[in-house]
Amino acid sequence: MAWSTREVAELAGTTVNTVRHYHRSGLLEEPERMSNGYKQYRARHLVRLLQIRRLRDLGVPLTQIEAVGAGGGASPAQALLAIDAGLAESIERLQRARAEIRAILEGSTTTDVPAGFEDVAGRLTGTERSLMLVYEQLYDESAMSDLKQMVESEPNDGVGAELDALPPDADDATRRRIAEALAPEIARNLTDYPWLLHPDEHLSKGPRVTQETFLETVTELYNGAQLDVIARASVLAAELAGVRPTGPGTTGAGGGAAD
Repeated sequence: MAWSTREVAELAGTTVNTVRHYHRSGLLEEPERMSNGYKQYRARHLVRLLQIRRLRDLGVPLTQIEAVGAGGGASPAQALLAIDAGLAESIERLQRARAEIRAILEGSTTTDVPAGFEDVAGRLTGTERSLMLVYEQLYDESAMSDLKQMVESEPNDGVGAELDALPPDADDATRRRIAEALAPEIARNLTDYPWLLHPDEHLSKGPRVTQETFLETVTELYNGAQLDVIARASVLAAELAGVRPTGPGTTGAGGGAAD
């Protein structure tokens, strides 16, 4: 008894394209061909397909199927332990995701802040929430933890909301007043978190990518008047903290959390 590619695929509960992929990856030997050129799959091919599918159902990547012995009958413990660890991480990640989804459905959290920032979301303006999502892609976990602490410790004086609502044509006096109100908090952050001045060790992306991403983000999220206020506040904050004025990237890290 011999089967065609379609027939052996159906018997194994897979597809013709998958069978061909297994051939290309070297997991399944090519069968003999009949005189008309059609492949003749035998029982050994079907068994091999079922072995591969069994391991795939267990979550074993194709690149590791040979290592755990789909064809040779061996099951090296080291390879299986590594796969098990990966599955455990996936389960933990999915459990966290389910918990967050339940919290969102219950109305006790939000989706527009990074994970872990749910309990401080109410202290952030809409713009600051967007910034935090971008920061999560640019900074490491330690930096994000510091940014959360900055948010938690900032005074609830409404200055951030005032900056968020500042129109593009705001007069100079208004800009100066808001900048002066923002500066002390930014100065405190620069003092308490010195890495804001030299953030390279906390970057998850390269300095150039971080700088370009930050500049693109803030210039889209903030209008000209708001950017002017942030720049003024950063200069004033540097003077208060007794440091050199920070560049745009580090200003955003400190100023964004302090706004």
